[in-house]
Amino acid sequence: MKVTRLFDILYYQLRNRPIDVSIATKKDGSWKKISTQSLIDQVNQVSRGLLNYGINPQDRIALITSVNRSEWLIMDFAIQQIGAVSVPIYPTMSDDDLTFILNNSESKFCLVSDKKIYDKVHNIKDQCPNITSLFTFDEIEGALNWNKIKKKGEEISNQQEVENLKNSIEPDRWVTLIYTSGTTGRPKGVMLSHKNILTNVLDCHVRFVMENDEKFRILSILPICHILERMVDYVFMYKSYGIYFAEGMDKLASNFQEVKPDVILVVPRIVEKLYASIYNKGTSGGWLKKQIFLWALSVAKKFEPFKPASLSHKIADFLVFKKWREAVGNNLQLIICGSAALSENLCRIFNAAGLKISEGYGMTETSPVITVNGRTKDLFCLGTVGPLLNSCKVKIAEDGEILTKGSNVFLGYYKDEEKTREIYTDDGWLKTGDIGYIKDGFLKITDRKKEIFKTSGGKYIIPQITENNLKQSRFIGEAMVVGDGEKMPCALIQPDFEFILKYIKYKNLHMNTTISPEEIVKNKVIRERIMQDVEKVNKLLGKWEQIKKIELTPTVWSVESGELTPTLKLKRKYIKEKYINLYNKLYDR
Repeated sequence: MKVTRLFDILYYQLRNRPIDVSIATKKDGSWKKISTQSLIDQVNQVSRGLLNYGINPQDRIALITSVNRSEWLIMDFAIQQIGAVSVPIYPTMSDDDLTFILNNSESKFCLVSDKKIYDKVHNIKDQCPNITSLFTFDEIEGALNWNKIKKKGEEISNQQEVENLKNSIEPDRWVTLIYTSGTTGRPKGVMLSHKNILTNVLDCHVRFVMENDEKFRILSILPICHILERMVDYVFMYKSYGIYFAEGMDKLASNFQEVKPDVILVVPRIVEKLYASIYNKGTSGGWLKKQIFLWALSVAKKFEPFKPASLSHKIADFLVFKKWREAVGNNLQLIICGSAALSENLCRIFNAAGLKISEGYGMTETSPVITVNGRTKDLFCLGTVGPLLNSCKVKIAEDGEILTKGSNVFLGYYKDEEKTREIYTDDGWLKTGDIGYIKDGFLKITDRKKEIFKTSGGKYIIPQITENNLKQSRFIGEAMVVGDGEKMPCALIQPDFEFILKYIKYKNLHMNTTISPEEIVKNKVIRERIMQDVEKVNKLLGKWEQIKKIELTPTVWSVESGELTPTLKLKRKYIKEKYINLYNKLYDR
């Protein structure tokens, strides 16, 4: 059958290769598995229930979940089938932004996962007059449960109405409204069609041709409201891979062992944290164990893809790298990475360890992928984000900005024609806001256009590359290079407080192991040790790019505290304003 709308994927899976575990969520200690047929039955039931509740085509329905779960995906497909529009929202949105999104989208229903989010939405509901009903996936006293929608759809008498609506939906129909978190300003509502997202699904699935994939399992880690995770989940469903929704970042280790996934999707910060954990474990044993581990890393840093493994590499694999693979279930064949730039060094190390990372690139407005590395030599190049997808076009503007066209490009910003016009060139190319170049058919990203800055001496600084190198230090959790209009580049650094406490104990430093973050950032020994790693990075930079001074922040940067977007990018303006006293100290003000 031909797949032209997103919900067609369900019926394609049923006809092509139905599976016993299409999706699964862990509940009360066990995985609750849903087969292809059961998934379709539940989706149709919810579609009928929504119609009986008075939902009409083009009505908006907001979905908010703290962790990925089956109910979210069932609702997603049920909404699609009747021509309504889903509005996925990050659970970490501030009350102010959440109120704005619910009102701007004119969402009629809102479905949330748990009590914490229920209370959050319930507290602002009076400010959102369009919300007529607030449902929950968990059973919560006093709250409407989503089972009421399912109950309304138990009677199949209006299934023909569902079928008629499905048949009336064209590929160009608006299907979802995704609000970009943004690093500044109000979130913008990105309107995507079935065709937009499905173009990506069909292009990406051929980029990852896997052998003997009949029983592949996926561990879904990134928030499903993230268009990258959502689109790739559609890819997995198209390929009939079973999707297991991870319980959360704190349960990843156990979920890896239970699910033993073949493929996962991550953002660079997850790779960085995984590497930090591996490094700490590898260097915290006895002297011999540490030396073997460090030697294996030195071998990995010389790795070249698709070349025969050297004897040293084979020994390193036997002694060290196979343990890395065991820690993630021992089946992992592919790690797809996107959303931000990944250090080439980390990508090389993981690929050397048999944990193949394929880095890609795109944006919400492109549904979201523009380029991605594949699995074969002609489609993979370390240090790049891969070749173009078949349906995408790219050209580089005179100032280095990446411009794109294709059927994956969005319908526009909801209720904002001015911003829609601004993101296009006069001749109709979408402006990505990223700087890069194409070499031998592979796209290389160098930085965000709006993040490049110039010092008072007229020298341009590209912060992201330096920041990625800084974060490879075990002592550094996050880093932001600053210095726009200033005499020199400096950096605000959030120390990795957890590692530093272990370091204090390991080195038998004369400090209390319960030392507070405030005391850590003031400690001369710790500051000097962090500066040593900064100087190592400086050796890789031109003289004008080198970090001259640093200041350490006494708090952890997070989505909840405002320094990071939900996709873990730096909110630069907010960070500078929050730590303005430290910033001024850098420049002796």
